[in-house]
Amino acid sequence: MAEKIKILYLDDEIDNLTGFKASFRLDYQIFTAVNVQGAMDFLHEHPDIRIIFCDQRMPGKTGVEFFEEIRSTFPAPIRILITAYTDIESVIGAINRGNIFRFIKKPWDPADIISAIDEANKFYQTNSVLSVKNEELRKAYAELDKFAYSVSHDIRGPLSGILGAINVAREIYDINEMKEMLFLMEKSLKKLDTYILSMHDYYSLQRGELRIAEIDFNQVAQELRDIYRVVADANNITFAITVDQREPFRSDIVPLKLVLNNLLSNAFKYQSKVTEDKRVELTMLVHRGVLNVEVKDTGIGILGNHINEIFNLFYRASSQEAGSGFGLYNVKSALLKLNGHIEVNSALNRGTTFKVSIPTK
Repeated sequence: MAEKIKILYLDDEIDNLTGFKASFRLDYQIFTAVNVQGAMDFLHEHPDIRIIFCDQRMPGKTGVEFFEEIRSTFPAPIRILITAYTDIESVIGAINRGNIFRFIKKPWDPADIISAIDEANKFYQTNSVLSVKNEELRKAYAELDKFAYSVSHDIRGPLSGILGAINVAREIYDINEMKEMLFLMEKSLKKLDTYILSMHDYYSLQRGELRIAEIDFNQVAQELRDIYRVVADANNITFAITVDQREPFRSDIVPLKLVLNNLLSNAFKYQSKVTEDKRVELTMLVHRGVLNVEVKDTGIGILGNHINEIFNLFYRASSQEAGSGFGLYNVKSALLKLNGHIEVNSALNRGTTFKVSIPTK
């Protein structure tokens, strides 16, 4: 059953309020107030009130003045003025000040009220959709601005490095110096490749549909061991994986692997250079239809004032390693698709732990 539309009626005459509520309480959720303060209390308690009726002739403040006062604080409700025929001429010039949707002559007819509610509700729903779309558009433009800057910085940067190395290499005849130039070019190309792959992940997550299948986490664990064995051995990092899966789990393996790979990549990338016992630990536990993942490292950690920002697009919390700024944003986007949740605990120079929970499909 659909929830009733919430309507507020403000009038200093008790008989009018009683008659209004008696006439429409079965079809709508009616709130009535005899003064402005009572009306404001209802608006604060019920921010989902859709329509406000207000009598023009109120002691101390007219209906138009009341609507003008609440216009900035409560912009969403649709405002309808109730006024006597003799007041119409004086009210028309002031209606725009309160952004009033329409007015109804007093004494009102139930059919006029129902018609006004129907039109106002449609207008409210249209405005609500537009508000959501405008917010989405604002966020899209903000991301586009960041993206334009990132492209100029993160793509042109490595390309400029490669071009610079080529120009220098033209004048080099020593084989060792040439190898050094090739190493610099390789480093720039790897950075560029990582950035492009991250962009691909980003757009895949934005546009792709979920493909649900049963997942064997022992197999996932073996794949991750194979992927990170070289970097673990090369950097003297102990990589431990624990899997506890005693029940089936269904989800989309692609965004799930994206989450695991991004968290593990960061765990290896941001290891402390002074810590002797370097470790990365991955735990995957499936229990009662929920996958619980924990990625724990002995890395450099994250400053407390960065914790709430690390999942933002293009945000980089550390300059120790070059990053694309897509990684943790992609993790957040993937988890939104999977109805998952992530928490992070970190201490500077003591390591970071990410905890992820994802329900089965």
